[in-house]
Amino acid sequence: MNEQNFRLGAILMTATAFVFAMQDGISRHLAGEYNVYMVVMIRYWFFAAFVIAVAVRRTGGIAAALRPRYPLLQIFRGVLLAAEICVMVTAFTILGLVESHAVFTCYPLLIAALSGPVLGEKVGWRRWTAIGIGFVGVLIILEPGFKVFAPAALIPLLAAFMFALYGLLTRYVTRGDRASVSFFWTGISGAVVMTAVGIFHWEPMVPRDWAWMALLCCTAASAHWLMIKALEVAEASAIQPFAYLQLVFATALGMTVFGETLETNVAIGAVIVVAAGLFTLWRARVKAAD
Repeated sequence: MNEQNFRLGAILMTATAFVFAMQDGISRHLAGEYNVYMVVMIRYWFFAAFVIAVAVRRTGGIAAALRPRYPLLQIFRGVLLAAEICVMVTAFTILGLVESHAVFTCYPLLIAALSGPVLGEKVGWRRWTAIGIGFVGVLIILEPGFKVFAPAALIPLLAAFMFALYGLLTRYVTRGDRASVSFFWTGISGAVVMTAVGIFHWEPMVPRDWAWMALLCCTAASAHWLMIKALEVAEASAIQPFAYLQLVFATALGMTVFGETLETNVAIGAVIVVAAGLFTLWRARVKAAD
């Protein structure tokens, strides 16, 4: 990978992080006014249309996407991601963007910790140490024992676990399915399950919020498109650290738009979690190069 590709990939991944943060802000607004399941359902309708459009342009078209090697795992992945989005959006409405993202940022550590039992990968003592330090950061954010512990603080931690499992299963199915096939099933499976749930929670939406919903759908599609392009021009391990900027963007949005505050313990804990996550990414890259 040359310097030009890395620079372009870094720019695209930074843009991806920014758009995802804006998407989370819009989700926070809409879920505060309407049922979470309905909001996620409409978002998935647009997402499903987007993945179908992408599949049509790929080699083999939709026919190839409909013949995955791991059909049950592909369906489960899609349902798992849809459920994770519902959990995380719920966290936004209860805890806000700042604290939710600070806790959710531990998902790369969960991926590293679970890569052994799920994928059979070997995790050395250095990465286990980083994982342990990272979860100390999570405890600093949650502050159990120092104040009245709110069970709601565990909601973004649950979302992080679900997203980590989704990421590991995504890596597993690449052993037999192309990324475009996995992307197709992510959108279609999620749209089906969210329609089955969300249609029973339909609420009338005012015209102004339909505009926000349209923008939410556009950000969801554009963020995934930017991420695909970033991974096409640069190695994932090289540009993954830039994804942590989503925490910065989401925190800024939460403080400026929604009037949230950045508590000292949340800032310190988030820095520890991000540092530990960056170390695990670096160690994974070193091991891959050996």
